Amino acid sequence: MSVSTEFSHGRLLVVAFEGWNDAGEAASGAVRTLKEQLDVSAIKELDPEDYFDYQFNRPSIAVDEDGNRTLSWPGVTMYGPNDDAKVHLLIGTEPSRGWKTFTAEIVDAMGAFEISGVVFLGAMLADVPHSRPISVFVSSENVKVREQFSIERSSYEGPVGILSVLADAAEKAGIPAISIWASVPHYVHNAPSPKATLALIDKLEEIIDIVIPRGDLLDEATAWEKGIDALAGDDDDMASYIEQLEQARDTVDSPEASGEAIAKEFERYLRRGGDGKPDSGAAGEDPWRPKDY
Repeated sequence: MSVSTEFSHGRLLVVAFEGWNDAGEAASGAVRTLKEQLDVSAIKELDPEDYFDYQFNRPSIAVDEDGNRTLSWPGVTMYGPNDDAKVHLLIGTEPSRGWKTFTAEIVDAMGAFEISGVVFLGAMLADVPHSRPISVFVSSENVKVREQFSIERSSYEGPVGILSVLADAAEKAGIPAISIWASVPHYVHNAPSPKATLALIDKLEEIIDIVIPRGDLLDEATAWEKGIDALAGDDDDMASYIEQLEQARDTVDSPEASGEAIAKEFERYLRRGGDGKPDSGAAGEDPWRPKDY
């Protein structure tokens, strides 16, 4: 039995939330890609009235293909496969209240649908260059899972998002969990990052041991990188800053050092509250500020 098979032999749930855990919409983008590429249908919807503050997460209105105006409410939905596939999905907006009740409802659903393992996807803003491979950090609180995948246990202490709360509850319920986080360049924080989404899917494919169709992600990731290259070409300060990040990234020679660096960046991100701003030590020397773009 292979390493990946030991974790993924049963039904797996892949989870992402929009908001604090989702820099560049990378994590939610990954689950949406899975939803588009896999044969799944909604199997559970959580009542948004219980968990959302509509002044914080407002409903939105849009015009559909038939010209009708449609109102959409923030919410969370679980999807299950229509075929013999084992992958379930959970995606939605991070709730603004009732986290304990919300978590209990999700864990109950995991039990009802016989989920045997959970993969949480997240993305953080970091001091990384867009022109290099996206850094991905994998961790787990489960001893056996860490041994199987030769991954680390996070040493972070501080504020957390709903992903950490759900991961803790899943482990306590006897459902092993893995967290996969991608580092998104903070200087393009206002735009979706298909390259980070692609990196998450690449790593997810390794973990759950199935082939995941990429759709248009490869082309979108290439266009994203070229677009930032063009933007930097018109901004000397931005180009200089990116060059500094590239030089710093290129000095990381070993996977071990890279993993340690990503873990440290993850901790810095959480400590500054996930607000998308570099910490004081990094921002003080940067000639370019991310809020300008």
